[in-house]
Amino acid sequence: MQSILAVDDSLSMRKMVSFTLTSAGYHVVEAVDGQDALEKAEGHAVHLVLADQNMPRLDGIGLTRKLRADPRYQNTPILILTTESSDEMKQAGRAAGATGWLVKPFDPVRLIEVIQKVIR
Repeated sequence: MQSILAVDDSLSMRKMVSFTLTSAGYHVVEAVDGQDALEKAEGHAVHLVLADQNMPRLDGIGLTRKLRADPRYQNTPILILTTESSDEMKQAGRAAGATGWLVKPFDPVRLIEVIQKVIR
């Protein structure tokens, strides 16, 4: 079973994402912010990271940069799921190494389609 690291400081958003992903057959590891996600990524084999942008301690783009610096996560798909939709923010995400950018609120069917396209 493929594992997805779901990172969001909003408990309700984490639960919605987790429910959507587990219903589609994925194992979900939840993290409350980017720093927590880095710690969880150390201890779990993760096939995809789905991260919010605006979080305390470490935001989604910062998390993406740190994961890309780790050889184990250089090719792991990283999707940013956020309310941010500016072109500047999307470009910053791409520059940091994000695989894709999804805007909240998310459509569960579309989220699964995007994940299935990029996950290994």
